[in-house]
Amino acid sequence: MNIHEYQGKSILKNYGVKVPLGIVAFTPQEAVDAAKKIQQETGTDTWAVKAQIHAGGRGKGGGVKIAKSFEDVEKYAKEIIGMQLVTHQTGPEGKKVNKVLIEQGIYYPGESEISEFYMSVLLNRASGKNIIMYSTEGGMDIEAVAEKTPHLIFKEEVDPGVGLQGFQARRIAFNLGLSGKAFKDMTKFVAALYKAYESSDSSLFEINPVFKTSDNQVMAADAKVTLDDNALFRHKDYLEMRDLSEEDPAEVEASKYNLNFIKLDGNVGCMVNGAGLAMATMDIIKLSGGDPANFLDVGGTANAETVEAGFRIILKDPSVKAILINIFGGIVRCDRVAEGVIEAYKAIGTIHVPVIVRLQGTNAEKAKELIDKSGLEVLSAITLQEAADKVKAVFD
Repeated sequence: MNIHEYQGKSILKNYGVKVPLGIVAFTPQEAVDAAKKIQQETGTDTWAVKAQIHAGGRGKGGGVKIAKSFEDVEKYAKEIIGMQLVTHQTGPEGKKVNKVLIEQGIYYPGESEISEFYMSVLLNRASGKNIIMYSTEGGMDIEAVAEKTPHLIFKEEVDPGVGLQGFQARRIAFNLGLSGKAFKDMTKFVAALYKAYESSDSSLFEINPVFKTSDNQVMAADAKVTLDDNALFRHKDYLEMRDLSEEDPAEVEASKYNLNFIKLDGNVGCMVNGAGLAMATMDIIKLSGGDPANFLDVGGTANAETVEAGFRIILKDPSVKAILINIFGGIVRCDRVAEGVIEAYKAIGTIHVPVIVRLQGTNAEKAKELIDKSGLEVLSAITLQEAADKVKAVFD
């Protein structure tokens, strides 16, 4: 589950990571009020006005501005709130900005120079260990850094059974070229960041940039956080951070029925039980010349209701020109799926796209009998290749 920058920073702060003082605003007036309150508490005379959407690259898209007066705060808030912000992560359609984060300015003069670093914590699935990836090239697209200057990216693997060791935090600070107070602050920062990542059951913490101020304080100037959905039962308060307006409406609806759904850009709707079979189904659709329009796993406990819901969700996509239902009846019974297909037909009415159904396994014969007697215009298949060929025939 993705969350907003200000929400990620609230988690970081709870675990001792330094973050700038910030307040969320939904209107330009709220933005000005927030800037005044921040000035009272910090004395700052500059503020960052930052669009809050689930995407990176906001600054390049015009979603981050530095204000030097209350008038600037109001002006930038008016420009950003309500805009359709397009970044390299949103796609050409962009995302509508509903709120901004007003944050204290941290670029202020002093005796020493400021620095920006990149740092993220995530799981290295190959080794089964957590990894801290960091670089001196903060504030830039890490993909570009990896491509052009890979020697500037460092990695520190952490055994989750042992935890982050002090020498590892010190090595990170050393590789970033820090010394004195900044060195000590960075080791504390790294330790607190790792604790936040591990304790919150997150799958990603990305801080870009980690900022060293002119007086050698180290803090998180940004925060991109992805929480592990499978661990949310341990963090019920994090569920309140979910912003449905940032998610695909079809995926939101699917979650209500415990369906695993991901929208894709193809033209063949897929309804399958089991992630492995879903991937195989998508592969054979591609090999047969089609393009999957979605990943939809109805799971092992599918019933008529969930199948009908899946059917409705697929049909809401105007780009879908055919639907392939591929069910292996192991735990789930094929006749239940057949009942769901029939009920969906009755409830939805006329379906204007071909439906290809392949049901194999428990009660497959009963399922075929139900569909045959229903009078529905459904194309049946025995093998997966036969199902794919019938999908291909739709477009030939």
